[in-house]
Amino acid sequence: MIDRYTRPEMAKIWSEESKYQAWLDVELAVCEAQADLGLIPKDAVTDIKKNARFEIARIKEIEEEVLHDVIAFLTNLGENVGEKSRFIHLGLTSSDVVDTALALQLKRASVLLKEDLQKLHDAVLKKAKTHKHTISVGRSHGIHAEPTTFGFKMAVWLEEIRRHQKRLDEAIQMVSVGKISGAVGTYANISPDVEQLTCKFLGLQPASISTQIIQRDHHAQFVWTLAVIGASLEKFATEIRHLQRTDVLEAEEPFRKGQKGSSAMPHKRNPVGCENITGLARVLRGNALAALENIPLWHERDISHSSVERIIFPDSTILLDYMLHRFTGIMTDLVVYPDNMRRNMDCFGGVIYSQQVLLKMVERGMTREQAYRLVQSNAMDAWNRDGGDFRDNLLKDTNVTAVLSKSEIEECFNPSYYLKNLDQVFDKLGI
Repeated sequence: MIDRYTRPEMAKIWSEESKYQAWLDVELAVCEAQADLGLIPKDAVTDIKKNARFEIARIKEIEEEVLHDVIAFLTNLGENVGEKSRFIHLGLTSSDVVDTALALQLKRASVLLKEDLQKLHDAVLKKAKTHKHTISVGRSHGIHAEPTTFGFKMAVWLEEIRRHQKRLDEAIQMVSVGKISGAVGTYANISPDVEQLTCKFLGLQPASISTQIIQRDHHAQFVWTLAVIGASLEKFATEIRHLQRTDVLEAEEPFRKGQKGSSAMPHKRNPVGCENITGLARVLRGNALAALENIPLWHERDISHSSVERIIFPDSTILLDYMLHRFTGIMTDLVVYPDNMRRNMDCFGGVIYSQQVLLKMVERGMTREQAYRLVQSNAMDAWNRDGGDFRDNLLKDTNVTAVLSKSEIEECFNPSYYLKNLDQVFDKLGI
């Protein structure tokens, strides 16, 4: 998915050119390490670095014959390097190169994802601050509950994003490992010192132990993390979709000048961006399942994971980059309607204040069961009538007014009561 919401830098990381360059980076780092350890001549490395290059068309031509991409790459490299190419790939197996290069690609892609996540964090933080005291109705089961603020909702999202930043850091660390340990990982034909030094040159950590491949639980954690971030984006987008409904209209994603919502109905302003995010999160979850399926392989390795990874790593990183960029744009320009929030809060004469009335009556000496029955009866009467008014019902109910004065009833409908601990929550989050 390459369009205006996807950065070219992310797509470039997964290009064939970048893949082969990462392979070359690994091969050259191994040569450097072996030379530093006195295992191959230093002048050979100088010659290799001077002449090392590849041609994608030639690699494909060779691969048509040998049916092995790494051998095709090495053959083409050898054609360009010449006699000193005998020092390239000494003691290595293909997965030493491919897995270590993959770590480089994943690490580079993750740098961009971290930037994306920070931009979303900043956009949500701004909304949390701006709407800290913007009163709105809270909902549970989709039904009006008690007052909250739109900024409080944003603060909940903000902390979730911060958890994802920590998860992403952990996932990056998990996949930023290389292995230069040979055919089944026992270092039979290459020294562990070469692996240590190679990974240092590449900015990676050596795998603590490997077979012919780096074990795929590393990669499953990474893709799972991307899927969890995607699930939160879906959660946020679903909330905006609900708030944008015509009968709610408390917030809506931006509608650009010249944009059209329907080929048939000119009035339409649909939450298409959020719906897009919601759908794409399913793809990330599917990729996470595929990554989990890659963990159990035969013995020291098979290649059933390889074909899967050629899809899920580019797709997942490019897709999450797209989703984060697009949703950050939605959050930056999100349209918020405080007046509509207040209107919705007063539905049925403020039934959302029922608990306050209940607690006040209990405070005045009535049992909880008695108070609950009285409050519920008045609330349900308002709910079930066209134009029903909970507050008026209470003021007319002599069983209620025998316990509470008019001013006490009115005070129960004060939304500021629900903001009294807001500063403490925001301070805790550093907002």
